[in-house]
Amino acid sequence: AALGPDDSCEAHAFDTVKGSDYLGDQDAIEVLAAEAPGDIVSLERMGVPFSRREDGTLQQRPFGGAGFPRTHFVADITGQVMLHVIWEQVVKAGTHVYEEWFATSLIVVDGECRGAVAIELRTGEVHAVLAKAVVIATGGIGQAYQPTTNGLICTGDGIALAYRAGSSLMDMEFVQFHPTTLHNGILITEGARGEGAYLLNAEGERFMARYAPERQELAARDVVSRSEQTEIDEGRGVNGFILLDLRHLGRERILERLPQIYELARDIADVDALEEPVPVRPGMHYFMGGIKTDIDGRWQGVRGLFAAGECACVSVHGANRLGGNSLLETVVFGRRAGHAAGQYVHGVKPGKVAADAAISGAKQEFQALLARPQAGDTIAGIRRDLGTTMNTQVGIFRTKEGLSQAVGAMPALRQRYEKVSVPDKGRVFNMSLLAALELSFVLDLGE
Repeated sequence: AALGPDDSCEAHAFDTVKGSDYLGDQDAIEVLAAEAPGDIVSLERMGVPFSRREDGTLQQRPFGGAGFPRTHFVADITGQVMLHVIWEQVVKAGTHVYEEWFATSLIVVDGECRGAVAIELRTGEVHAVLAKAVVIATGGIGQAYQPTTNGLICTGDGIALAYRAGSSLMDMEFVQFHPTTLHNGILITEGARGEGAYLLNAEGERFMARYAPERQELAARDVVSRSEQTEIDEGRGVNGFILLDLRHLGRERILERLPQIYELARDIADVDALEEPVPVRPGMHYFMGGIKTDIDGRWQGVRGLFAAGECACVSVHGANRLGGNSLLETVVFGRRAGHAAGQYVHGVKPGKVAADAAISGAKQEFQALLARPQAGDTIAGIRRDLGTTMNTQVGIFRTKEGLSQAVGAMPALRQRYEKVSVPDKGRVFNMSLLAALELSFVLDLGE
């Protein structure tokens, strides 16, 4: 948020438009930049302990593509802290949370979303959850790629549900690769480069000076990722990696400002970041596309259906997202979507919903999956092959030939899915069934 002494909402909007490769929705970007400062203040009042300067003012960290230090942070665990604080607000409000439930379809009646069908994992029971409005906030589709910084739950469930219900999708081709991930996809936050870490090739050169002389390591993420991959492809990498060097920052600064990075490097990469550089490479990180929405989270094609966060696309990111803008987008447009949904339900009259038919259809689908023979293909094998195809053919660098190969691979993957086996035939916490349903969502969106 533009809360720095020399910063402005106009500058924030300009940087975001430029960072999007001029493909972002400029009206939505203006809303994002203008409402960001107020939401940062609201988060702090909720209890997010943003880092401060010695004089007590909020501190900002420089991130790639930003003309001013603009990213508010809590050491290097900002997202984790925000999650805890917002969960406290959910508990405080007395919100009923359906834990261990998995939505499998939306209930749409005469062009109006009236709820969702979900399976209760603890019992295996299928339920129809009826509502006057539905807000989808299910994250992205990172698991279409391997490796990825995204968690195992990022299988595009909400996007696929909306797509199957008739919603339009937008910007599906725009996928961000983060410049600094470990060998298994674990993210090394951009905060490391914001604090002054260097990117080095095998020759010890700060190579970003050749690609982005002014911004260097703090160029936009797409620029840095392409530069890294070029260095690796041209033989200047280190066993397929680039080196992230924090040593010059000093022990005190690393342990105070980047403690999680130090621990991740030590525990996962077996590297002491105080003494040696950390091997990193570009990895799939963020999905700019999603359910097409307006600035209030609505899609006009299905009344009562709203979306927010990474699963939604109000197109503030265009072809490339600036660091810090994703959490901000979630807060700004999540707030707006929640408010719009609340306003919408006041004018909705209860109508008849054929819940029994929706439940029956879901049960038949689940039973068909469970009835497949054990000799079928494995879920893990299909996901691995899909991830490899997406990463190699629909990755940082794309060609017409590669994209054609990826499109051609999808029918075969779909055919394999139609024969996939679900080893667990039980009802309670059947994670094999859950994985099969998630795979169907990923395949829909990958294609």
